[in-house]
Amino acid sequence: MKLIDVLNQVNSFEKNSFLRIIDNIISTKPKNFKQIDKLLSQIDGQLKNADHKSVADVLGLIEEECGMLISEEFTNTVSQLDLLIDIIIRDGNSIMKREWLLKLYEKEIKNIKSKTKEFAALLDSDVEEPRIRDYRIYQECVKTAYVNDLKNNQEKKITRDEQSILNSLSDGLELSHEEVKLINYSVIPLVKLDIDEVIKYLTKIGVILYSRKNHQVFVPDEVVSILRKVRGKELLDKTFRRVLRQLKDSQINLLAKKHNIDRKLDINGKIKEIIKEGISFRTALLNGIHKEGTKKSDKRTFLNELIEKKLEITEHIKGTSLEMKLENLVRYLEGKEKDGSISISMGGYEKLIIDLSKGISKFEKMLRDEFELEENTSLDAKKLLMYNIKPADILYLLPSEQLKGFCKKYEVSTRGNEVLNVLEKYKDSENLFLENYSSIAHRDLNHLTENGIGIKESELGIKFEELTKSLFVKLGFSVDEALRKVLSDNKNKADIIIRLKENEIMIVECKSIKEKGYNKYSSVSRQVKAYKNLAEKKDYKVVKTFIIAPEFTDDFVNECGLDYELNLSLITADTLFKIYESFKESSLEEFPLTLLLRDVLINKERVVSAISK
Repeated sequence: MKLIDVLNQVNSFEKNSFLRIIDNIISTKPKNFKQIDKLLSQIDGQLKNADHKSVADVLGLIEEECGMLISEEFTNTVSQLDLLIDIIIRDGNSIMKREWLLKLYEKEIKNIKSKTKEFAALLDSDVEEPRIRDYRIYQECVKTAYVNDLKNNQEKKITRDEQSILNSLSDGLELSHEEVKLINYSVIPLVKLDIDEVIKYLTKIGVILYSRKNHQVFVPDEVVSILRKVRGKELLDKTFRRVLRQLKDSQINLLAKKHNIDRKLDINGKIKEIIKEGISFRTALLNGIHKEGTKKSDKRTFLNELIEKKLEITEHIKGTSLEMKLENLVRYLEGKEKDGSISISMGGYEKLIIDLSKGISKFEKMLRDEFELEENTSLDAKKLLMYNIKPADILYLLPSEQLKGFCKKYEVSTRGNEVLNVLEKYKDSENLFLENYSSIAHRDLNHLTENGIGIKESELGIKFEELTKSLFVKLGFSVDEALRKVLSDNKNKADIIIRLKENEIMIVECKSIKEKGYNKYSSVSRQVKAYKNLAEKKDYKVVKTFIIAPEFTDDFVNECGLDYELNLSLITADTLFKIYESFKESSLEEFPLTLLLRDVLINKERVVSAISK
């Protein structure tokens, strides 16, 4: 869930700790301080009074400093921050009840204690292998860093400098997160903490927000991204899983062997453990999946084939060296992760979930297990997207034979990429266009293309008008196309005419624009006055005139408010779509028109709140 949405779920008191951390970072004048200062100066300079979007924008400008602040917390050896972060950054754990966090925490403690005993026995054995030697070296370094304070009659702890050296050592030895954890907790006692103290601590350092009323833990997507970087995890688990599934069994086995993963597990089991281990994506593709002595040229050939043929990435991933190409691949996949598009409509996603539940044995259990979803979590499209689980994420979860079976049952082509074929089948173009209404208003061709919508730039204006008509119809208004033609001449043609009574109408003008903020007031006011005059000459009373655009400048809103003759109101595309969504989910049978007659710039929150009562 995005930070904007999380902030809507908690009260002012529950936001305070999070906002205080951001404020403290701002006071140190971070790298992007000028941009932050400019952003906050548009309000009253106080972050606590900023809207949620501004808070999210500020967080985006201090990601690096937030990461450094959290990294410093790792010197608190009793905080168990490593295992706690590993829990909350897993796919599906960004929203959970207090009790579910407790369950996952207890499970993690039990698992680590059990594996630590096995690990300790391995290190104490007579086994002499290069990998065991690496473990012993790292363990000795952790012991030294942890207990050397006793010599100075100080409390045992690992300082920031010592932790930095240990991080470099673990990277050099290519240890996974799990291996580091097991070695650390073979030295540092692992004691179960009180769950309320855990929540209090995570809230204090800005890692989570907590709703006391609902006992709900929230980890915003933006914070998950920061935490992943702190933990050295380049990609989301679901993205890493997709890449691992494209590898040969022999490569998976080699990677699993290197990190002491149970060789008795099947390939899917090993992939699951590789992800849980926290093995670095770069390290895995650079060395982990290749036999000792593999030439760099062979590794490069493999990487090119993986990108172009297995992952079917059409964009050219540059890189003069193997390391650089891997770095650019990570950046590309990261960009895809941040993209909010789901490729199909919400209705299509809902139908896909229903068909998968019917067509695949134990589908819901598999989904809950893979993403650690609570048992009472509903598996509908809206809920899954709150957890950042998209249609493709689910489809890439399915073993190849199950996906083929599903395609056969629901008459989906198995030629080419089966996942893309399924997404195409469930696209539902009409709703997909509506769900991308705001992007069409902004004439954002790149986002539309990424979301599976093929449209020419020259067609965007007409499509925006069509969708606006559709939204007004869905709100219950009578869009009269025949009357629009009657009230037009060769020079003046209104975009939309809405009939209220026999001789009462509303006029709607649609303006799609790339630039930020629509500001051509004199031009559009002349147009609207011409439409109004035409209507009045034919004895029609214009009750209201609306202009729909992506957004409006402050000057435009002010000029509109001063024009008493036109009775104009402004609606942003985002507001109109949100009003439609809220009305659709409400119990109202008829949309209350008066909600659109009060303001110059229609207030989204006020209208939505009134509809939702």
